[in-house]
Amino acid sequence: MKHWLLAGVLLGISVLAHAVDYALPDLDGRPRSLDQYRGKWVIVNYWATWCGTCRQELPELAALHAAHRDADIAVVGVNFEAIDGQALKDFVAAQALAYPVLRARPSRATLLGPVPALPTTYVIDPAGKVVAGEVGLVTRQDLEAYIAAHRGR
Repeated sequence: MKHWLLAGVLLGISVLAHAVDYALPDLDGRPRSLDQYRGKWVIVNYWATWCGTCRQELPELAALHAAHRDADIAVVGVNFEAIDGQALKDFVAAQALAYPVLRARPSRATLLGPVPALPTTYVIDPAGKVVAGEVGLVTRQDLEAYIAAHRGR
C-alpha cells in the first residue's frame, strides 16, 4: 500500500492542510471550480497524454469515479501539457474518461502544491483541505484505502 504524504515532506512534495478553491477551464473552456465538490473527497490527478504511467492509471481513476461519483468521492483530472483542444477531447473520449478533465499550463507549482513529475495526485478532504499527495502511479485500491482510513478525522 502507498505511504501517502500527509502534512509533511516526502519525495519532494510538501502537503499543507489548507483549504483551496481552484478553478480551471474544462474541455469546452468553461471554468470549473473544485469548490463545487465541497462535502466530498476529491482526487485531483495531474497527467499528460504522452505519460505512460499516467495512461496506466487512467482506468483506475475512471473506475474509482464510476464507483463513487454519486456518493462521497469525485475524481478530477488536470491535463498538464500543451495539446490541441480537439486532440485532448478525442483522447479523453477514446479512454472513456467520465470524470471532469480540466486544462492547465504545465508548471512546477499549483495552488494544490508542487507537481515535480507526472502523474501527481492530490487528495482533498470534504472540508476542501489538501491532505495528501503522491508522485507516481496510484490505484483505485490505494485511494479507497487512504480515504477509508481517514474518514471522520
